[in-house]
Amino acid sequence: MISKMRTEALEAADVVDKQFKENKSLMQNISNELKAIDPYSIVSIARGSSDHAAQYLNYLTMAKLGKLPTSLSMSILTLYQAQLDISRSIGIAISQSGQSPDVVNPLKYFTDKGPGSIALVNDTSSPLAKIAKWTVPLHAGSEKSVAATKSFIASLSASAHLVGSWKNDKILLDGLECLPEDLKKAQGCDWTSAISTLENAKRIMVVGRGFGLSLALEAALKFKETCSIQAEAFSAAEIKHGPQALIENGYPLIVFANRGPALHSMLELAEDMRSRGAKVILAAPSFVKEKDLEIYSAKCEDLDILSAAQSFYLMIEVLSRSLGLNPDEPKHLSKVTKTN
Repeated sequence: MISKMRTEALEAADVVDKQFKENKSLMQNISNELKAIDPYSIVSIARGSSDHAAQYLNYLTMAKLGKLPTSLSMSILTLYQAQLDISRSIGIAISQSGQSPDVVNPLKYFTDKGPGSIALVNDTSSPLAKIAKWTVPLHAGSEKSVAATKSFIASLSASAHLVGSWKNDKILLDGLECLPEDLKKAQGCDWTSAISTLENAKRIMVVGRGFGLSLALEAALKFKETCSIQAEAFSAAEIKHGPQALIENGYPLIVFANRGPALHSMLELAEDMRSRGAKVILAAPSFVKEKDLEIYSAKCEDLDILSAAQSFYLMIEVLSRSLGLNPDEPKHLSKVTKTN
């Protein structure tokens, strides 16, 4: 039987296509207002997979807009009741359900006290959507599997659309228009060769850098929730500051080496870790001969992690089932999590 997780992951291309087409005028209107406000910084507000998507938004904001992003520690507002100076900051919340109070209440703080707030949310009737100054629908549709797939990819594409419109970045916007076809091609990249290594693993290290860190964080979460494998995500820049002490002969290490400024250093890291005895699984573009898994190259390299996420989700769903688990119903978890 085909799992809900796999079915929903395969819907990502159509979701992104619909999202880009239906949100064009909305994104342009929001970006015009943001240009007029000219905020000093943005503050991302999210939990779980949505927070991993927010890391991508934060990198894009720095790289494309030159704005300083902050990932909000929500308890500062919800538990500690701190008063923050947000007079020149835009709050951006990312959520599939839009239900959790520790995302809703901080965004309301930005709506009430700041120059603006944005909700990137799938459920446009949710509390989060209702309190945001601007609501951007993810258009992911119903997602029944507890493990988020298409909604994560939709959060990434919406983040790229927002930044691309704000910056008027033609390369990024053209890349988004081609992204649905790129995702369909990424679905054809067979990553199941990694399963023979991963299905015997008890611990895994997942490494990314730059835009790729967002996917490393998301992949580590998926290993935990769908496969019950203890996985830790690290930036490649942090590995030599302590984590490499864990590396021993046969230790599984997944390296996401997407195109961009970090590619060369990621390939060097993979080679170094192999020399230390790690069982490196290198995901990289087609032109990298040392790769174990192919990351399909999107039209715009800033979108490569979306195609990598697409291929990864299909692989880990197979891994989960090969371990005798149900990827749709991870133990102790529910689809909507509410924290305060």
